[in-house]
Amino acid sequence: MRLEELVYELPQELIAQAPARPRDSSRLLVLHRDTGRIEDRAFPDVLEYLSPCDAVVMNDSRVIPARLFAALS
Repeated sequence: MRLEELVYELPQELIAQAPARPRDSSRLLVLHRDTGRIEDRAFPDVLEYLSPCDAVVMNDSRVIPARLFAALS
């Protein structure tokens, strides 16, 4: 990965300020590696992409209200 790939404009109105309600209405972005096609789905659809041998890791951490500012030199 190149550092330039991390530089992009993100409009303030696209940054989530609160969890989706209901929680299972959150969005899921799917990248098909074989074709490069991208799909915008709903999170409950994640089950379509899991196989019986897949491991699912649950993360119950909370986001703290903090922001990190950095400068490229």
